Amino acid sequence: MTTMTDLHAGIPVSDLDASRRWYETFFGRPADHVAGDELLWGVAEHAWIFIEERRDHVGAGRVTISTTGLDRLVADLDARRIAHGPVHTYGNGVRHMTVLDPDGNSISFAQAPAD
Repeated sequence: MTTMTDLHAGIPVSDLDASRRWYETFFGRPADHVAGDELLWGVAEHAWIFIEERRDHVGAGRVTISTTGLDRLVADLDARRIAHGPVHTYGNGVRHMTVLDPDGNSISFAQAPAD
């Protein structure tokens, strides 16, 4: 297999300007990069989430991001008034929480159990 170096996960939105404002609040900062009609936020080294206006695919975005600080993330989202689902703990100890953007796209966060 060819070596892969970066991940870009796209989320389709219905209104780029309105979504920009929501995602800036969600991430707590403006987009890290603008490429044409795409707005990109770095979420990890070599990993990006981008939004683009794609009305024909709105609500189909589904991304899960691993984190080591789920409780801190939930507190940060609460402080920025970003609605989110409850934190669930699965039988294997993984903790998981989901945020829906205004178009119904799902951004989830998962934290593995401590070793």
